[in-house]
Formats: sequence, structure tokens, C-alpha cells
Amino acid sequence: MLDPEVKRDLQETAKRLAELRGSLDLDLKLEQIADFDEKMAAPDFWDDNERAQKVIAEANAVKSVVDQFQSLQSEYDDLEVMVELMQEEQDESMSGEIAGGIKALVSKLESFELQLLLNQPYDRLNAILELHPGAGGTESQDWAEMLLRMYRRWAEQHDYKVEVLDYLPGDEAGVKSVTLSIKGYNAYGYLKAEKGVHRLVRISPFDASGRRHTSFVSCDVMPEIDDDVEIEIRTEDLKIDTYRSSGAGGQHINTTDSAVRITHIPTGVVVSCQTERSQIKNRERAMKMLRSKLYERKIEEQQKHLAEIRGEVSDIAWGNQIRSYVFHPYSMVKDHRTNAETGNISAVMDGDLDMFIDAYLRAQVAKPAQNKEA
Repeated sequence: MLDPEVKRDLQETAKRLAELRGSLDLDLKLEQIADFDEKMAAPDFWDDNERAQKVIAEANAVKSVVDQFQSLQSEYDDLEVMVELMQEEQDESMSGEIAGGIKALVSKLESFELQLLLNQPYDRLNAILELHPGAGGTESQDWAEMLLRMYRRWAEQHDYKVEVLDYLPGDEAGVKSVTLSIKGYNAYGYLKAEKGVHRLVRISPFDASGRRHTSFVSCDVMPEIDDDVEIEIRTEDLKIDTYRSSGAGGQHINTTDSAVRITHIPTGVVVSCQTERSQIKNRERAMKMLRSKLYERKIEEQQKHLAEIRGEVSDIAWGNQIRSYVFHPYSMVKDHRTNAETGNISAVMDGDLDMFIDAYLRAQVAKPAQNKEA
């Protein structure tokens, strides 16, 4: 006899798969794949290498969605066959295997649904992530380095490539600021959930009296904008400085002034890059970062204007933390936007952020629906 809960999970999974099939429009996606294959088979396909890479990336994204859905459907079909066999042969020993199979399938289905939530224009792009400690000196700078490690571990778990674009070490420990490039499909879509102020409460290792300290670090995340997005940047509006690159611990990466800092005078936006040995390459990368920041600024201004029209109040002050990490007097990480929380703080600091990202993305999808109902 099949466990009632397992039977209910099977029925619910069948319903979710049917709804997904309809929303994905698989027939249309199969037509798109055929169209991509035709383009890639054209003799002049590789004449424009950059355009070819974009087509391949788009094709792989569509194929990934179709392949994943078909794999989920196949797993469900196999489970249905097992249920029929168990009932026909009255073999109760199969119930455990079916229960384990449906549990694994539900987990995969939830992960797949999360990917589908990333449907905004720039979700698919690489991400540029910046960490800036708040007031508090060494304590806040150490917290920034802990978050740096956390995001690196998260990226590794998702097979994303991490590159340090700019790094300013702390005077005693930690970092004064750091900028990362996190490369991979949907990197920005996931990491946009991390934008905001992160608060730490712990017994400070730098306090001889063993007192409890609260530290803040601001995390800024922006998409690495494609070159085909038009952002006007005038040469006369730029102030470009060069300086000697230095890595963690103050060690020189090289002995020439290859690092580049660009200030956009009209807005006051500043970007820096020191990852390359060539000043020219660092300048190119810094300009790309500047374009991303100016684009993000433009979008934020548009959103702020719409909020003013709707009469919404939006406070983006430094003190409004999105998440608290409490090490003492108890262990807990809580996201204040979604109320998602866990007591396993060590797992979170090792990069286990998906529960918070999942909750944030689902909440963002729910908001338009709630506003529509209201």
C-alpha cells in the first residue's frame, strides 16, 4: 500500500509538471532550438565571433530549459510505472524506493522552478559584486572579508567563475573594499537578492574585553552590461587616475602603475580595476564596470520616479539591513525581507545561501500578483 503522503506528493508533482508544460510553451521552444541550429550551421556564422557567442549562449539557455523539463517528466513517468508495478505485484518493498524517488524529484522541481523565476531582462548576465564595510574599522573590515569568503564559496558551489577586479586590504585585518566579477549564466539573477546591508552580531576577536559588537557591510550587485546596451559616457566627464596594484596583505602584483581608477564627474561614480597587468586592459574593464554602474543608476532613478508617482515610500538608508547574522548570544541568520531564517550559521558562511535567494525571488514574483489583486 502506497503511503498517503507519497501519493499526495505524486499527484501534486503531476499537477505542477502539467502547469509548467503549459507555461513553458515547449513547442515554441523546440522551434527556437531548430532556428538556433539553422543559424549555427550557416557558413558565415563565425564571421562575427562576438555575435556567434551570444547566439550559442541563447541556444544553450533554451536547450537547458527543455532538457531539464524533459528529464523531470521522465523521472515522474518512471515513478508512475513503479507505482503500477507495486500495485500489480503487491510488492511493498518498492514503497521505500518510490518515496525516495518522489522526494528527490520534488527537490529538483523546486530548483528548476527557481531558475524560471529569473526572467527579467538582465538576470542571465554576469554579476559585479562590491563589498564596503561600514563604520567600525577593523571589526567591519573583518566582517567584509567573511562575506567575501561566503560569496566565493557560493559561486564555487554553482560552478561560477570568480575574479577579483579590485581589492583594498584592511590596515590590520579584513578588507576596506573589494569588487568581484562573478561569471556564469544567471549570476546576476541570483545575486541581486544579496544587494543591501548585512549586519553581524558577535563577540569581537579584536576586543580584549570580550564585548559584543555589531558590524555592517554594504553589498552592491549589478549586472555586467552587454556592449549593445547604449550608455552615453563623454570623455570630458571622466577623471582617470593610475596607481600601483596591490593584492591581499599589501603585496604588489607588479611594480608599474597598471591599476586604473575612473571617476564619472557628473555623478560622482567611482570604479577601480587592478586585476590585469596591463593598464590598457584594466582601463577597459573599469569602463565596463562604469557602464554597468551608470545603467544601474538610471534604472534606480526610473524606479524611484515610479514609486513617487504611486505614492510609495522607499527608504534605502544605510541602517536598513536586509539580513542579520547573529553569532552571539545565539546562532541565527535571518532575512528581514522574507523572514527566512536558519540556525545553521556555519553552513551559511560556507556559501549555503540558496534558501534566502529562493525566498527573495519568490517574494518578488508574488508582489506584482498581490498588487494586482489589491
